[in-house]
Amino acid sequence: MPKNAEKARILIVDDEPINIHVLSNALNDTYNLFAVTSGREAIAFCMTHAPDLVLMDMDMPDINGVEACKTLKEKSETHDIPIVFVTGHGDSDAEDKCWEAGGVDFLTKPVNANTLNHRIKSHLALKELTDELRRMAYQDGLTQVSNRRYFDEYLLRQQKLSQRSGSFFALLMFDIDFFKSYNDHYGHLAGDDCLRLVAKVLKQSVERPGDFVARFGGEEFAVVLPETDIAGAILVATKLLANVRELGIKHKGSPFGVVTGSIGIAASDGSKKTLQELIDTADRRLYVAKTSGRDQFISK
Repeated sequence: MPKNAEKARILIVDDEPINIHVLSNALNDTYNLFAVTSGREAIAFCMTHAPDLVLMDMDMPDINGVEACKTLKEKSETHDIPIVFVTGHGDSDAEDKCWEAGGVDFLTKPVNANTLNHRIKSHLALKELTDELRRMAYQDGLTQVSNRRYFDEYLLRQQKLSQRSGSFFALLMFDIDFFKSYNDHYGHLAGDDCLRLVAKVLKQSVERPGDFVARFGGEEFAVVLPETDIAGAILVATKLLANVRELGIKHKGSPFGVVTGSIGIAASDGSKKTLQELIDTADRRLYVAKTSGRDQFISK
């Protein structure tokens, strides 16, 4: 829940306009409300304009509410959005399906407006708390990008999505060139500042909601690119190298005169390699990039 509850974004998903109208009236002006009429539209909306909470109907044409919920829970970008089912089904089988799909609550129509508002407030407050705890557990304290623990979980999630869809995902291992000599010459405080600046520019350089940057360890960072093959990863790697170079951080211990980076690239469709093999492939290519000149990427 955002700190200003009145600005929380709630998505109503129901194929009956009258139901959307009833829920909207029950919530009054407390929240920013959005509405779509199908599961497919709900998925698309959440991917591009992630709401703070979803009120989901079960029975809809094309993709029903349960399937839409499952899809949202599988995607890293939408996995943590709480989904409350609001349905005309009151039987235990229907309720079980909603819980098993990843829903956080189950309300039957007609919904009591007072009950609905209290449930929403409760779930938004819980989301705010869990978001903060997750940030503390999964964020690297120095650079403010994700940490190695979250990287491992995120990469596994991308592998599962890739296996299901058959699409590629890419891993870029990025290492700051001559970082030891930078620390030796400028000191560890300057080294920390360098890490922060590089992490920031890496994060700013990947544009899609699912693109992911983590500190892998020391001066090494990992970039995960969903639905991206080697060709797409090369485009991103080129941009990353240029943007780090353009920071213009002076480095007397580097032949380039400024801080630069090297990248190893690997990609998988989720079926040919284990995650460790993918990481090892990217690391080997990173090693080649560093031993054959630096300030470059290697993709094969």
